[in-house]
Amino acid sequence: MFDILILLASYLLGSVSGSLLLGRFRGVDIRNQGSGNAGGTNAFRTQGFKFALGVVLIDIGKGALAACVALRFSSPAYIDVLPSAAVLCAVIGHVWPVFHGFRGGKGAATLVGGLLLLFPAAVLILVAVWCLCLSLTGYVGLSTVLAGFSLLVFALISDAPMPILIFSALAAFLMLFTHRANMQRLLQKNEYRFDKIMLWRRAWRALSGSRRD
Repeated sequence: MFDILILLASYLLGSVSGSLLLGRFRGVDIRNQGSGNAGGTNAFRTQGFKFALGVVLIDIGKGALAACVALRFSSPAYIDVLPSAAVLCAVIGHVWPVFHGFRGGKGAATLVGGLLLLFPAAVLILVAVWCLCLSLTGYVGLSTVLAGFSLLVFALISDAPMPILIFSALAAFLMLFTHRANMQRLLQKNEYRFDKIMLWRRAWRALSGSRRD
């Protein structure tokens, strides 16, 4: 019974949205602005870097706290599975928050927060894949989906325990599901792109220009 309470608490913790919490102090609801998503990317687009940084830190903290509580208080019978289940519950809470009409973010930052405790080696891979894809394409949604599936690939090749492997698979497909609208817009060629962050493209243009000169 106590393990079930931990999962419920993890969901409720995930339901505390960083963007909506900080937005109350600013008098804004970012779900009514930009893409309408209550995540870090839309927070950055509509409210700026400092606001988005606060949002991301809160959302990462939720995942880390859910993992920490589960690792500390789960019963011995479920110590292998409860922490990863708690992180998934926190991610689900972030995506469908009970405190905010079940309209939340996409769960990537909360997932990373949980991974920092459960599978820290994978975080480096995720961040590397995300940064590389973003700098090449400028698409945040695509970068996040690919980073999610890199988690699954890394779990497979590193011979991770079965609970982590299942967790990685569920997390990867959950990232695909929450970013399905991004993927659809990408196929329709009308997905928003951060052109300024495409560093490789800018470097190539600069190099090409210097060669012509």
